[in-house]
Amino acid sequence: MTTGRWKLGFSLALLTATLWGVLPIALKLLLDRMDAYTVTWYRFVAAAALLGAFLAYRRKLPSLSQLKQANKPVLAVAIFGLSGNYVLYLVGLDRVSPETAQMVIQLAPMFLLLGGLILFKETFRKIQWVGLLVLVGGLLLYFNDPLGDLTDFNGAYHFGVMIIVVTAFFWAAYALAQKQLLRAFRSDQVLLIIYIAAVIIVFPAVQLSQIGELNRLEWFLLIFSCLNTLVAYGCFAEALAHWEASRVSAVLAVTPLITFVSIWLLARTYPGVMASEKLNAPSIIGASLVVVGSMLAALGRRRERNGIPATPPLME
Repeated sequence: MTTGRWKLGFSLALLTATLWGVLPIALKLLLDRMDAYTVTWYRFVAAAALLGAFLAYRRKLPSLSQLKQANKPVLAVAIFGLSGNYVLYLVGLDRVSPETAQMVIQLAPMFLLLGGLILFKETFRKIQWVGLLVLVGGLLLYFNDPLGDLTDFNGAYHFGVMIIVVTAFFWAAYALAQKQLLRAFRSDQVLLIIYIAAVIIVFPAVQLSQIGELNRLEWFLLIFSCLNTLVAYGCFAEALAHWEASRVSAVLAVTPLITFVSIWLLARTYPGVMASEKLNAPSIIGASLVVVGSMLAALGRRRERNGIPATPPLME
């Protein structure tokens, strides 16, 4: 059930999209000084500490009895799925532009829908099939110019795009596992367990000394990237309390456009910081179709029980 305060729900959903839209820009700038594993580890540490403190304050920390009841293989899939999503997204982002990364990561909700179709025998509405076809067609149009690079299997651009595709798959695996774990945990409890496990998993690849080399701007970018996901997740969860999940997800589909606009504004204001993607007409049309396809797929979802959205928040 929702409160019906759609204006508040829309505002919160738009704020979530804005936070996720500017996040890859901050991460891209941060990758000039820190590697993907180190950035991700600090983000996991901050997320585990802040979310753990919040759940402890509300006396909602996951219990040992819940952990015993949880399906261990499914929990492992959720842990490695989201951990891989965080790390691999940055590995790919280090090789492609934020705009391209945001375009390709839109495959994640589609992988989730296809996974539900295969694993849980969920049904696809016609509008969802149309959304999937529009999204794929949009991606082909978006990559019309660099298709030569995509066929160069030794190129960094091709490797980066492929890594983002794998990232989308990892996120879908996490989301499908999370849907099963919601029988034993709250969604924020699942995230806390994943964050704590990820801190341990990623640590061997971390270079702690890199944090001492950051300047004031880079410190700000790191703190922003650490707080971004938790704040965005809170806004997303609150938006669902006031508005239907399908409509919230439809608003979130504009996230790539926010990335494009943000980089364009940044390039005009500070030309030496980051260049905006040079797109031809088919690429612009393709980017628009990717957003439209995501919206169609989101609006075609059936309302789920207990207010749980068909797609958990996309976290990079």
